[in-house]
Amino acid sequence: MNGTRIVAIVLILAGIAGLIYRSFTYTDKTHETKVGPIEVAVKEKETVQIPVWASAGAIVVGAGILLAGARKKP
Repeated sequence: MNGTRIVAIVLILAGIAGLIYRSFTYTDKTHETKVGPIEVAVKEKETVQIPVWASAGAIVVGAGILLAGARKKP
């Protein structure tokens, strides 16, 4: 399996995952304070929305790369 094919498959899988999950959440540590033996940390949850057009575009581009690679070989 060459690198182009791997990239195409990863794009297709990422596009499918984006269509299924639509968003993901991560925790961001924004502030940290240490006063003597006391430590205080503020953590914020951030949510990132994945646009449908980006997921669909990744699938289309990945499929296009796979098809273009298949046409080059006899």
